[in-house]
Amino acid sequence: MFANACSRGTSASNSDNSTNKKVVRISIGTQDQVINTATGGSIIREEKLLEKYLPKTGKYQNVDYKIEWSSYTSGPPITNKMLANQIDIGLMGDFPATINMTTFQQKGGDVRTKYIATLGYSPTGAGNAIVVPKDSTVKTLTDLKGKQVSVPFGSAAHGMLLKALKGAQIDPEKDLKLVSQSPEVGGSNLQTKQIDAHADFVPFGELFSFRGFAKKIFDGAETNIPTLHGVLVRSDFAKAHPEVVVAYLKALLDANKMFRAQPEAIAAKVEKWTGVEREVVYMFIGPSGLQKLDPTIRQVHLEALRNSVVTLKQLGKLDASITPETVMKQADESYLKQAMQEMGLKYNDVVTTADSFTIAGKDAQTGEKIANAKMAAQVWLEGENKVMNFASIQNMMAALQKLKADGKTTSAIFVHDRHKGWKLFAENSFFVRQGNEVSAFLTQKDAQAFAKQANAQVATFQGLQQSYAQTAKPVVAASNR
Repeated sequence: MFANACSRGTSASNSDNSTNKKVVRISIGTQDQVINTATGGSIIREEKLLEKYLPKTGKYQNVDYKIEWSSYTSGPPITNKMLANQIDIGLMGDFPATINMTTFQQKGGDVRTKYIATLGYSPTGAGNAIVVPKDSTVKTLTDLKGKQVSVPFGSAAHGMLLKALKGAQIDPEKDLKLVSQSPEVGGSNLQTKQIDAHADFVPFGELFSFRGFAKKIFDGAETNIPTLHGVLVRSDFAKAHPEVVVAYLKALLDANKMFRAQPEAIAAKVEKWTGVEREVVYMFIGPSGLQKLDPTIRQVHLEALRNSVVTLKQLGKLDASITPETVMKQADESYLKQAMQEMGLKYNDVVTTADSFTIAGKDAQTGEKIANAKMAAQVWLEGENKVMNFASIQNMMAALQKLKADGKTTSAIFVHDRHKGWKLFAENSFFVRQGNEVSAFLTQKDAQAFAKQANAQVATFQGLQQSYAQTAKPVVAASNR
């Protein structure tokens, strides 16, 4: 789809004899379908944000930039091309990033790779998931015993799967058949039922469910281990062109700002660029999304790298001499801080902005202020460019009755886990109705625990709809109160 990276041995800088200008190659490897990398990849590329910030004065006054973009389905091919000096900047998840940095330590000679910024991340591991065919009888991890399960080996999803199986006291070597498959192959095999389950990273667990051929039986958030996607750069490129690295990070900061300002519009654009439906894009990186858009490198991100080292060593993917500290030392925020300084941004403000990107404003039906994002709900109607926000699930359910009566069709309904705030597709969630209040939960277990305390029953979304059709009273608009 995009131009391939340069051939082996091409340097990042050379001269164009025809114009007597110096040529600076900037080769960036992305994972377009892994949409929590969108602000570092497709948005920068398609909106020409890098071109906006590239230096054009001083030593760059007589420079022609040769920007090359290439997209991959996983991190390992990006690492291979970075090692061959065919990619300068690469975007990948925590497990592939760990392998990338340690591979350079062993095979890169004088060159290392630096982790210079974060893209999307989850402090609990939300985004990784285990799914099964839609009509499968498998409901729990225990049901996977004796089954064939696929996962991209060496990925964050692989680590999540192993931890989940261990928690369920399942031996991945004895109790089931574990095979390595890419998201594309795993998704295809789920549809044809050649495998019993597939574990994967962002966005495939939700994407396959949204497309209607799979259902989620385990969410990475249940492991409570952080996961991230980040930006790596070759140290020789960063040393030769620090201003270019800063320019790229300015573009990243701009892309984050652009998405926060127009999440629905940019999500729709990302769908065109990547093929991942806008609703899934919005679910992951929209307001109150599963993944936070925070470019900084904080302790939670270093913990994600630490966990990656530990798990990869258990898998035999890393040399015994590798320690978490050797990987964590490759984190370098200096370029990001320089970008912030030149853009007039304060570090703490960037962090606060990322943490506060939650559902806000007024209820689309009642006009009341949305006071608690964890209890809010959203409806995205077919053909509409904006999502409708509601202060509560009960308000949303009442409005849904009227919308359906008016012939409106929903493309997605979002709710949020009552305790953690994770964004959920309503039809895949569990609900507890306590008087006039309705709470949503990621897992049936959490819903049952809350229902027991509230002396209530757990319902699926279908059951909740039936309940509201029978008992819900119309919501009165604020102006008529």
